Amino acid sequence: MKHLLAALAVCLGLHASAHGAEPVKTLRYAFKVAETGFDPARLSDIYSRTLTSHIFESLYTYDPLARPTRIVPLIAAGEPEISADYKTFTVKVTPGIYFADDPAFKGRKREVTAQDFVYSVKRFADPATNSQGWSSYEDQGIVGLNELREQVLKTKKPFPYDTEIAGLKALDRYTLQIKTHEPRPRLVESILAGNDLYGAVAREVVEFYGDRIMEHPVGTGPFVLKEWRRSSQIVFERNPTYRERHYEATPAPGDKEAQAIYAKFKGRRIPMIDRVVVDIIVETQPRWLAFLNNEHDFIERMPEEFITQAAPGGKLAPNLAKRGMRAVFTLSPDVTLTCFNMDDPIVGGMAPAKIALRRAMSLAYDVNREIQLARRGQAIPAQAPSMPNTSGYDPAFKSEMGDYDPARAKALLDMYGYVDKDGDGWRDMPDGSPLVIVRNTEPNSLNRSIDELWDKALRTVGIRMEIKIQQWPENLRAAQAGTFQVWPFGSMASQPDGQGLLQRYYGPAGGTANMARFKDARFDALYDRMQALPDGPEREALFKEAKRIAVAYMPYKVHVHRIVTDIEQPWMSGFYRPLFWQDFWQFVDIDPAKQPVR
Repeated sequence: MKHLLAALAVCLGLHASAHGAEPVKTLRYAFKVAETGFDPARLSDIYSRTLTSHIFESLYTYDPLARPTRIVPLIAAGEPEISADYKTFTVKVTPGIYFADDPAFKGRKREVTAQDFVYSVKRFADPATNSQGWSSYEDQGIVGLNELREQVLKTKKPFPYDTEIAGLKALDRYTLQIKTHEPRPRLVESILAGNDLYGAVAREVVEFYGDRIMEHPVGTGPFVLKEWRRSSQIVFERNPTYRERHYEATPAPGDKEAQAIYAKFKGRRIPMIDRVVVDIIVETQPRWLAFLNNEHDFIERMPEEFITQAAPGGKLAPNLAKRGMRAVFTLSPDVTLTCFNMDDPIVGGMAPAKIALRRAMSLAYDVNREIQLARRGQAIPAQAPSMPNTSGYDPAFKSEMGDYDPARAKALLDMYGYVDKDGDGWRDMPDGSPLVIVRNTEPNSLNRSIDELWDKALRTVGIRMEIKIQQWPENLRAAQAGTFQVWPFGSMASQPDGQGLLQRYYGPAGGTANMARFKDARFDALYDRMQALPDGPEREALFKEAKRIAVAYMPYKVHVHRIVTDIEQPWMSGFYRPLFWQDFWQFVDIDPAKQPVR
């Protein structure tokens, strides 16, 4: 009878407690792009990383309310011990933290240890994993790790996970040590903070599920995956074995919004909700209507085409405020880009004519028009590959990247031989072959609007464009394989250091973070020097030089930094948009008493 009542409670959206059945607190919202999977070592898209950030846990994380940001221990037992030369990092792992129960553990409780972090890092280095995040570890220059990977690539043998290397060791059950060839002042924020990619993964789980590991994430985090309908719906539940953890934060004294959240939740056990349902709704109108009709508790990244209805002039619309909703406005540490495949025979290459073509396309495109028409004012123009709230970002920096000058674009094209040779009204390549730009894109209204702006811009200067519509995962695979010509995407900062986005221009990261496959020895040398320098004027000067190279060769056309509007229903509370991390479910609450019956 007891089990029957428990099953009935689940069906009715209730859960048992000492005082009887209580409503299950469910957070429901939508992604506009489908997930690709749940294996941190194989992910690069922000949507999948948002999901994994709630399943896995890294050694360090970010204070949920601190601005400027503050890194705090999560699985680590305290602050890292860092050598004076920034080459040796020693971290203690907190004892008594366990992975979620899973058949891979054969009925045993499985404690996370230092060795789990050694293994998790090595998975990124294993060529068989085909990790999109490998370049982040490669950049750190961990002693012996890059060399071990190169050995595997040469011999074609399986990765020797049991081979100990000098730069990555479990000194004992709870002590991790990392050594680097060169100084790495920002190593903690680069590869030790961020649940989405850098969380602990258990070797038994990977070996148990094999090729199906993308479908079976098992971490130490507050939520576990319960259901997955690909590209449709993902359901998570509170990890029933999650340790006792309480809401702690340090909001800035003048930040009234963060102070109010902290006053409400200080000391509460987290997570505060029981269940999360993420729907995949590609089209913006159904996503907006689902929120208005109370089917969703939260709308993340308010669709641009409805922003004038939801938040005209940067304020929540009166009708929504009357319903008790709350809006959060954030200048996001992100940038949107158009990526040119530098290996493509038409738009790629470093020859002057190829550079001229990319720069002409950039000059032909009106970013301010994109902001006004497609984004409804919810962005500011980007001038270079650096993002707000990160080092290297200078709001006063101005470059050709932000210019709109069709006349100069035409002059550049004429100068380098991109003229109409066959009289059909379209410009041709200098050798007389057709000049056709193929733009990969996604089937949603925002992309359609921007595609139309690009088509009109290129028509104005005599360039023909074709659209290739695919879902996000297909376009991502094409970019990773180098089988595309032009593709737009967004990039968000994952840490306060602005060097992360410059990795998109770093030659050794070609095909992973550097989807353009840009190669320039001068840029690579700057990048390497920046890695070893502490923050300060010398490093900021290198940022400026790197930005000038990026503008000159134009492997990416940077567009905008987005202003993000998120809106909570009146029964949801606690959301404060993360800047460099993805997890927030454990920091929000749902009041079932205010929630309408669905």
